[in-house]
Amino acid sequence: MRKTTTAALSAITLVALGSPALSANAAPDSGPDGAAAYIVVLKDGAASGKVAAEHSRSHNAEVSHVYRSALKGYSARMSPTAVERISRDSRVLYVQRDGAVQASAQSTPTGINRANADVSPTAGINGLDERVDVDVAVIDTGVDLDHPDLNVNTAGAVNCARGGKSADDGNGHGTHVAGTIGAIDDGNGVVGMAPGARIWPVRVLDNRGSGTFSGIVCGIDFVTAHADEIEVANMSLGGSGTDDGNCGNSNNDAMHRAICNSVAAGVTYVVAAGNETDDSANHVPAAYDEVITVSALADFNGLPGGGAPATCRSDVDDTFANFSNYGSDVDLIAPGVCIESTWKGGGYSSISGTSMASPHVAGGAALYAANNPSAGPSQVKSALQNAGTTDWNNSDDHDSTKERLLDVSTF
Repeated sequence: MRKTTTAALSAITLVALGSPALSANAAPDSGPDGAAAYIVVLKDGAASGKVAAEHSRSHNAEVSHVYRSALKGYSARMSPTAVERISRDSRVLYVQRDGAVQASAQSTPTGINRANADVSPTAGINGLDERVDVDVAVIDTGVDLDHPDLNVNTAGAVNCARGGKSADDGNGHGTHVAGTIGAIDDGNGVVGMAPGARIWPVRVLDNRGSGTFSGIVCGIDFVTAHADEIEVANMSLGGSGTDDGNCGNSNNDAMHRAICNSVAAGVTYVVAAGNETDDSANHVPAAYDEVITVSALADFNGLPGGGAPATCRSDVDDTFANFSNYGSDVDLIAPGVCIESTWKGGGYSSISGTSMASPHVAGGAALYAANNPSAGPSQVKSALQNAGTTDWNNSDDHDSTKERLLDVSTF
């Protein structure tokens, strides 16, 4: 830990997620007497309850379940000798050793794979809830304060949105961003870039995903007041504007001035490039030099090389997303198409936008900051850029610069 105009959202395209699957594992261990758990399957027409009772009396089978509908039979714990004798009963079809199953509910989103967070030693993604010790502010529509897959710092929540009553998310966008940054690695739902990072919900946008510069400045002000606790702030939002190269002091841009002061206080800001297929120099905060601006990659399988079929929207695998802003202000590119993450109401959804690319980088910045607590924002930015790769196809990029693709494998 280190002591250290209207804004519009950029998320599009919702799809439903599937159900958890079950996978078989090793059978339960045998007891000291050699007894173990088995499933006895009877022939059609056999009376399950009657046979189970007989076997319990005659062979000391400890019956746990009796099956009458999906199949005829029962489950029980018994000795190897009992198994042998029961198998010879003319009413028995077969005896099967019991096995263990677990819910394979947690998925690793394609963006987490492509950014190599799944092999990051700091992220430590292994299905165990071992949380990254880092704090990240989500300046957005708020965050689902009760989402079971997020480590939300409710004491660090604030509402700056016009008409809002709390930092709870009434839109879904902020919760999605938060999940990409830090969904908990607990075997459920999804996993984020920096699993279990403490999320500070800073609500500056309303339930429609709209807000004001004044509300955003309120959020930045809150983050700056807690700069001794918050390492990284994500802003997946944007409005029209430019960078005067003077922290807003020449063109009277209060948001720019606020960000410059917050960065000077030690907070690393990661922002979305925007979804207008335009030069990001025309959009703020993307145009500001003091932030890390992120464009979106279309990646449908989490792997380089291209060729994967499109999933939730039309685009070409492993290329510059067809909606993403571009230009010299872009510092990194990260996956931003059909990204699966947490959603309001304790749910999950897949959406697209540079809003989804930015939190991948914010999560990467969090991983670096967790191991380098004294690093300032410029050092974090350089580390992310130096670690990035060029292993993607920029044939349809609108500028001549091939941005570095986020890679946190060494963080």
